[in-house]
Amino acid sequence: MSLRSASGLVKISLFFNDIKFPRLNVKLIALLSIIPFGFLEAKSPPDSFADLAAKLLPSVVNISTMQAVETRNDPRQNMPQFPPGSPFEEFFKDFMERNGPSGKNEDPRRKRPSRRAQSLGSGFIIDRSGIIVTNNHVIAGADEIKVRLQDDTEFDAKILGRDPKTDIAVLKINPGKTKLVAVGFGDSKKLRVGDWVMAIGNPFGLGGTVTVGIVSARGRDINQGPYDDFIQTDASINKGNSGGPLFDLEGNVVGINTAIFSQSGGSVGIGFAVASRLAKPVIAQLKEFGKTRRGWLGVRIQMVTAEIAESFGMKGASGALVAEVSQDGPAKKAGIKPGDIILGFNGQKVETMRRLPRIVAETPIGIDVPVILWRGGKEVKVLARIGELKEELALEKSNARPNQKRNSDDVVKLDGLGLALSEATKGLRKKFSIEKDVKGAIVVGAVPDGIAAQMGVRIGDVIVEVDQNTIAGPSEVVTIIGNVLKQGKKKSVLFTINRQGSIRFIGLKLK
Repeated sequence: MSLRSASGLVKISLFFNDIKFPRLNVKLIALLSIIPFGFLEAKSPPDSFADLAAKLLPSVVNISTMQAVETRNDPRQNMPQFPPGSPFEEFFKDFMERNGPSGKNEDPRRKRPSRRAQSLGSGFIIDRSGIIVTNNHVIAGADEIKVRLQDDTEFDAKILGRDPKTDIAVLKINPGKTKLVAVGFGDSKKLRVGDWVMAIGNPFGLGGTVTVGIVSARGRDINQGPYDDFIQTDASINKGNSGGPLFDLEGNVVGINTAIFSQSGGSVGIGFAVASRLAKPVIAQLKEFGKTRRGWLGVRIQMVTAEIAESFGMKGASGALVAEVSQDGPAKKAGIKPGDIILGFNGQKVETMRRLPRIVAETPIGIDVPVILWRGGKEVKVLARIGELKEELALEKSNARPNQKRNSDDVVKLDGLGLALSEATKGLRKKFSIEKDVKGAIVVGAVPDGIAAQMGVRIGDVIVEVDQNTIAGPSEVVTIIGNVLKQGKKKSVLFTINRQGSIRFIGLKLK
């Protein structure tokens, strides 16, 4: 039997020298006929990664930064040690308090010395003119940045732009007559779990180090920012690898090594790299503008739970629920309202809440895009003109108030939900800082292990709507919930809550 490959297809020839096995032939051919073509076309790892490493190592650089840190020249650090309670201990202690830092006799004109703090990281060259990509946290706060090539040639670097939200920074060096070796980006969308990848970096300041592994997962959200899209790999990544490239077997950059998951600080086989599909547009903007220019819709969103989906008459939980709309923002002008569920944006499905910010951010500014909404039990299409995200326009999350207790004869208890509600009295408005125009039932008690508390309802919240019906007080909450239970069509109810001026929706299962 021999194997021969042509045009990506595997051809199989069988040779049995003068021996006839009719039954065996039939079974063998039948067996081969059911082998999936994807299995036959799967790429095998090379016998050695040496050629690929030799090609890519010159493109990876070591980055060191220096930062001046003011220190206190505290002579107490060098004070002699005496037995506790001895007269010498009291004498030196009194002397240091009078003459040491912030002491009575300290000369305010005396400058305190500073030390040079150093950090090490990695980066890679993307343009022979001297454009280098690294992580923002590698160069954050640096007074001086040095870039060292594989041959130990060193250059001063300046920052072209940086983006803390994706942890990406772009640097520029002047290579002079030095010929730089640049690498290009690959398409991280084509990566599959199990594909081989190579990481090159500067772990622990040791210099160019090569490690290999596979893609362990894609699209990881590790709660580092609103646009998380990480490739998880088991290729060893350690301190100092930050900012280095993650290559595919074609030598293309498919990720920027950024984080590790470790309790000891060392590699335990779980590393994370910013996907190239997210990094490429950010890098392009940092090169051109020195900052990012992201699309902006002007909404605060929250996750669609199974309870919320049922309350809105949806078959399954998907999309992003609009909790608040920014005044004069693109969403407001497009007619998007609180309570709408965004199912699609600019031709892309919004499967989860976390997906929407990335899609919006990547959308070109100033264009009109279709937005598919779930409203009133059916899909509605609107057009929104995308604005530019500015930090001062972002809707900030309000701080939650700590649990507070209240004793009153006017409290209405909902034992099934673990809630205690009250009318919006002047005293409670003052106590919980609730505006005069906010009407509804105030949550004055929440059992910690109750259904409502577990889903996020807190003391001080104002329930303004139940099952999309406006309410004025606790009695209406009881009435609406009773009607829902009586009809028996739904097993959950939707609460619209005002929390310190911010609107959010919470779906609660009913007992």
